Amino acid sequence: MTKCISKQTFDEERALYNLVDAEVVDCSFAGPKDGESVLKECRNFSVKNCSFSLRYPVWHAKNFSIVNSKMDELTRASVWYGVNGIIESCDITGIKCLRECENIVVSNCNIKSPEFGWKCNGVNIKDSSIEAEYFLLDTNNVDIVNLKMKGKYSFQYMENLHIKDSELDTKDAFWHSKNITVENSLVKGEYLGWFSENLTLINCHIIGTQPLCYCKNLKLINCTMEDTDLSFEYSDVEADIKGHVISIKNPKSGTITVDAVDDIIFEDAVMECNGKIVIRNERSLNV
Repeated sequence: MTKCISKQTFDEERALYNLVDAEVVDCSFAGPKDGESVLKECRNFSVKNCSFSLRYPVWHAKNFSIVNSKMDELTRASVWYGVNGIIESCDITGIKCLRECENIVVSNCNIKSPEFGWKCNGVNIKDSSIEAEYFLLDTNNVDIVNLKMKGKYSFQYMENLHIKDSELDTKDAFWHSKNITVENSLVKGEYLGWFSENLTLINCHIIGTQPLCYCKNLKLINCTMEDTDLSFEYSDVEADIKGHVISIKNPKSGTITVDAVDDIIFEDAVMECNGKIVIRNERSLNV
């Protein structure tokens, strides 16, 4: 039988520790006692219309949902070590939300949380806005749809990431990540995708300096590029680019097909480079 806890205020240490089979509705987690870990080691529970202003509130939780709730800047490290969780229609501003969690759905949320989503497995993010540094560091098996993301150093050391219909405003994205597909998205940032493996961009608009260098098995399909100079250095690449690129430098292997490029640089290579650049309807050049 499900227990209902409603319209109460909790500020003590571990106030609802080991809560099982319960609904927590219209409650506030804040107060002078400033207690930590208010919902630690809880299972099969839901949180609705609640506000949090205490550290480490939801740790080691299983089979849970947090809906239409607010976690302010004092709610540090709010969801850690969780399994099978839903975070829906929430406003989260505390640092380090979501760490070492498994099978988490984030939907219709507005999140500003530095170091969001580290070392997780199985994360589904949709219809949300997220601002974070080192977003999803070392997290695997992620699906993202309709995300508006802003930050730095995103998607690093990840494996198995699929992004669709999103806006990514980020520096140094996808570094050292493997098996990444980005579709129908805006990708803005400096030094995009360096040291990545199996990165595929489909119908994307790419903005920023020195993108896509040192990549293995890089693919661009029907993409456009803006303000992209010194692109593709030392990458193994197959690319079909519509429109204009500022400059391409020393692609290691593969073929880059582009409508126009201002500068093709074949110099100062520190490794053997045999990439081919094809200017559509004009000529091809071998590095």
